[in-house]
Amino acid sequence: MRKNWEKSGKNLNAGYGIDNNKVQKGESKMCTCIELKNKDFYFGRNLDLEYRFGEKVVITPRDYGFKLRSEPDFRTRYAMIGMAAVAGDYPLYAEAANEKGLCIAGLYFPGNASYNRPKEGRINIAPFELIPWLLGNYGSVDEAEDDLSRINLTDISFSQEMPLTDLHWMISDRNRCLVLEQTKDGTEIYDNGFGVLTNNPPFPFHEANMSHFLNLTAANPPLRDGVRPQGQGFGAVGLPGDWSPASRFAKAYFCKANSVCGEDPVSSVTQFFHILDAVAMVRGSVVTSEGKCDITTYSCCIDTARGAYYYKTYENSAVTCVRFSEENMNRAALTLFELDEKQRIIFCS
Repeated sequence: MRKNWEKSGKNLNAGYGIDNNKVQKGESKMCTCIELKNKDFYFGRNLDLEYRFGEKVVITPRDYGFKLRSEPDFRTRYAMIGMAAVAGDYPLYAEAANEKGLCIAGLYFPGNASYNRPKEGRINIAPFELIPWLLGNYGSVDEAEDDLSRINLTDISFSQEMPLTDLHWMISDRNRCLVLEQTKDGTEIYDNGFGVLTNNPPFPFHEANMSHFLNLTAANPPLRDGVRPQGQGFGAVGLPGDWSPASRFAKAYFCKANSVCGEDPVSSVTQFFHILDAVAMVRGSVVTSEGKCDITTYSCCIDTARGAYYYKTYENSAVTCVRFSEENMNRAALTLFELDEKQRIIFCS
């Protein structure tokens, strides 16, 4: 259900982390985010990009201090884990989850995101502050919803060298999933019953577009007038297979909605990556106007019940896991894990 909280805004083609001038040259950042509810709750995404941004797996501990540009500084109530670039002592998260199981991912939203000057009477949060502010202070979607409704995303960049990025966000726990978008029409919060998010257009388009795929099934259609399917998979004829945002949204939801796997963590994490693989970008399949290949640089799955962050990269298809521990959740500093990007192949003879 759509909630419209603010009806003014200034359109800027700037967001944190990525120079939006590159968008005009054909460079783009694409993403697919999903949640999966099995016995436990899993959350993650594909990060599709034609370059790297110095990303690492980063654990922010409890009682870690954050300085906000327009609101009082705060110290985290909850530890968080996710993929981030780190500038000084500040983690710039692409996606993360906290120890309570609240999750959030930022996805590219070019030309539609609109950030404002700080406004009196609102909670003024810069886009790069949103993830640590949310996960550091709230334990669930329900707990955060009232304050999310009062957010004004500001046009304040992290630094001159790191301008803002046009983003929207998927926010989930095991009970609810929301989409947060701020456009020139205002700040919008949507209930997301699909548990999927990609990129443009805004979320209401994706909701309406899904009605085109109501007839698709995982089962083959029945024999009719003596005509039978010429193989398996005919129940999903019409399911998009390209890498556009709307098509990835539909295919990711179809795979997720029809998912069958065991309830144990290994089976669930394995299935989660298979779903993401169904919408991953292969080098050479998506090329920007400058001739650069857009690829799935990494995929991740967060097991919220166990505080475990699983990832694989384009160069290393083996799954690596980083976990919360009492030590890294309570230390004074960030804990950083360099990505394991060396492909490991088992040779048998």
